[in-house]
Amino acid sequence: MTTVFRFLPLALALAFSLASCGRQDSAAGDTVKIGMAAPLTGSQSDIGLDIQRGTQLGIDDLNAQGLEINGRKLKFELLSEDDEANPAKATTVAQKLVDAKVVAVVGHFNSGASIPASKIYADAGIPQVSPGSTAPRYTQQGYATTFRVVANDDQQGPAAASFLVHSLKAKKVAIIDDSTAYGQGLASTFEAAVKAAGVEVVAHEHTTDKDTDFAAILTKIKGKQPEYLFFGGIYSQGAPMAKQMKALGLDVPLIGGDGIQTPKFIEVAGAAAEGSYASIPGLPKDQMPGGKAFLEKFQARYNKQVELFAPMGYDAVFVLAEAMKRAGSTEPAKVLPELKKTRYNGVIGPIEFDDKGDLKNGPITINVVKNGKWETRDVVMPGGAK
Repeated sequence: MTTVFRFLPLALALAFSLASCGRQDSAAGDTVKIGMAAPLTGSQSDIGLDIQRGTQLGIDDLNAQGLEINGRKLKFELLSEDDEANPAKATTVAQKLVDAKVVAVVGHFNSGASIPASKIYADAGIPQVSPGSTAPRYTQQGYATTFRVVANDDQQGPAAASFLVHSLKAKKVAIIDDSTAYGQGLASTFEAAVKAAGVEVVAHEHTTDKDTDFAAILTKIKGKQPEYLFFGGIYSQGAPMAKQMKALGLDVPLIGGDGIQTPKFIEVAGAAAEGSYASIPGLPKDQMPGGKAFLEKFQARYNKQVELFAPMGYDAVFVLAEAMKRAGSTEPAKVLPELKKTRYNGVIGPIEFDDKGDLKNGPITINVVKNGKWETRDVVMPGGAK
């Protein structure tokens, strides 16, 4: 009896410990954490919140489906983090998500945030699917964990250049970039393409993604007499730039990339936005295979229109979920090989990845501001087809 009682407390403690571990494992297995990172505050928050809302809608729809893996019903939880469009903050956010044991991340938006954060996710073996980072370098670092559901700037820059040359018949263009990975990268691919087509680049100036006074740069450019001004950057700089162009008498159309193709650009620029052009990866929202239904669902849920990349955030969630189903697991190491095999028909259309994690066959849409609204002008498919 003495021996029995001597070991009874130890046995009870061991049993309690095992039971506790079992509950923790069960909770960890049944609740699947997906990270999301984007600028949720600051000058680019409209885009970041748009991505967050689209991603959350995907999580909610996934939970409504009651996904089961190996007979266990999963509940997906979104952990959203604000990277403030800041490369340093992005790495802090990435480590926070890794420490929170997320199994995958939808994000970041800015290439300048995705690129430094991608090393942290790669070191942890966690898949990262960006809904909006377009700088080629993001997927050219050799990491097996980086994917994106938008065309990159090696596709977008030449598409915008082709439109300028063939549709607008331009002979002289000036360029400004915001010195970020996104803006500078987009401007560089655009510049190379227009020069190859025989267009004269009369100036290429640089600003930052924090500046809002462009008088000196624009005055310098005005003297070069360009027919168009291309801006590689985000609407928070593009909108005041458009207004200042008009005020200084630089009365030429502004052309940009996806960073300015948002309702906020028109709202801030006002009448100065009229006649501006912008390229954006993907089909026009109303031409996306699942676009109409998604736009209606988004409006009903948030009482807001889609800004830019909400459909991409939504599809990223289901791309990850489909990979988990094929893997029969939520473990990142097992999900990653299945992500590379993705063939998913999403809201935005067919999604497949190449060996770097880039979206295959991504279309580019060219838009123009007409009567205070963005309207589709051209759709450039891979290979230059329309």
